Amino acid sequence: MGESASTTFPRQILDQWTSLGVDLTALFSAGEMGERMGLKVLQAAPDRVVGTLPVAGNTQPYGLLHGGATAVLAETLGSVGAMLHAGPNKIAVGVDLNCTHHRPVRSGLVTGVATPAHAGRTSATYEIVVTDERDKRICTARLTCALRPAAQPNQPDPAAAQESGGGEAG
Repeated sequence: MGESASTTFPRQILDQWTSLGVDLTALFSAGEMGERMGLKVLQAAPDRVVGTLPVAGNTQPYGLLHGGATAVLAETLGSVGAMLHAGPNKIAVGVDLNCTHHRPVRSGLVTGVATPAHAGRTSATYEIVVTDERDKRICTARLTCALRPAAQPNQPDPAAAQESGGGEAG
């Protein structure tokens, strides 16, 4: 998924990030895990994120698509939607992921579509529907992300300060 040029973003989202000096297409990636798994994010907007994952290379011992691979696809798509909803001044951190696997898949490509169930100021929840090449639902997932302030240049990371018991002693 490392090729950001393959992801389509709405112009207004690109402009929002660019206005703050952030090159979203250069920043954007599903990370090393997504790259190793062949995950591709095709479209990304706060209201709809679409991505694919090949079954080959992502199977469990019975030759079926691994549930964990499906979870990686779901969490990636939901996190991208939450990140874009939150905007460049916040980060989205997954806090809950639920996946219900409906049917097995042995080959081909699966497609996930993430849409917001809740898009708030401090949290965002996305429903992710994963289908096979016959458009049969194979998994329904739900991801909730906390939306936290992003670290600003020359400022301490507020999330790190809270986690370490930050604040003033006294």
